[in-house]
Amino acid sequence: MTSMTDLPLFLQAATGIDTRTAPVWFMRQAGRHLPEYRALKEKYAFWELCRNPELATEVTMQPVRRYGMDAAILFSDIMTPLPPMGIGVEFRPGPVIDEPIRSAAQVSALRVPDEDEIAPFVADTLRLLEQASPVPPIGFGGAPLTLATYAIEGSGSKEYPALRAFLRTHPAVAHALLEKLTETSIRYLRMQVRSGARAVQLFDSWAGLHDARTYAEFALPYNRRILEALGETGVPRIFLAVGAPHLLDQVATLPAEVFSIDWREPLDAIRPRLPAGCTLQGNLDPAALLAPPDAIRSAVTAVLDAGRGGPHIFNLGHGIFKNTPPENVVIALEALRAYDRHAG
Repeated sequence: MTSMTDLPLFLQAATGIDTRTAPVWFMRQAGRHLPEYRALKEKYAFWELCRNPELATEVTMQPVRRYGMDAAILFSDIMTPLPPMGIGVEFRPGPVIDEPIRSAAQVSALRVPDEDEIAPFVADTLRLLEQASPVPPIGFGGAPLTLATYAIEGSGSKEYPALRAFLRTHPAVAHALLEKLTETSIRYLRMQVRSGARAVQLFDSWAGLHDARTYAEFALPYNRRILEALGETGVPRIFLAVGAPHLLDQVATLPAEVFSIDWREPLDAIRPRLPAGCTLQGNLDPAALLAPPDAIRSAVTAVLDAGRGGPHIFNLGHGIFKNTPPENVVIALEALRAYDRHAG
């Protein structure tokens, strides 16, 4: 029988082991800051890279090969399950919705596709990664309210006024949309686990837009349903709410093994507010990787110091900046790997 300590380092920490060295992976590690990724982007459009399993596998593996990361985050996009529902998405370069959701009739017309038809290319990529990757592949999806944010607004925005007005003006329609997004997400993420994902992260990227009352109505119950459904798969569940320290009491009620924390609060201030024994993930400010070497080392050490007292997966507080020099990532990883979490 395999013991817990025989698991890969990432899975040890994700399942609650307080490891001597913190495992590490970075959000958006596969992509825009890497020259080898940019070389591919000169030949292929973003959707082409996502939808070609061989290319998506190559992009996923690039940071694993370069940096020796402890997990391989699937190269894809949170918008992936929207087109099979009937919501057209293009990247110009960010996501743009062909026909933003603004009516009950549009929501009624949306499909909830079967598990195997949502994104078969993602399933194929994960099967390839199962063979190619020396470290566990991580699957992911967008939280329903984050997906609805794009579907209703139509494109990226600083304030998302159309979405926030829609929730207040048409709450019943918003809930109908969130129901369909939730069921589609459950099917999509179950497919990822069945295809080889060893952990799954749910990104609530726009959680911080909302006050506690709005979040409790339009986000929390749907996130809980997805995470509860994933509990049946047996893989670690990771939850990230960006810019949302004011929502931490709600987030703490969600059934997840790992809570990913952005850079706005230190981990030692967050840990007492989350369930005992859970794993924290994070939470280096991505901007720290643009600093001089000594400042990078100091920032990494500060995160590791604050992460003591329980299991910790080192990560960024959100995605890596596209102008991050790869040599700065190496400096951060050297500092991380020299740090003994059990010393002293």
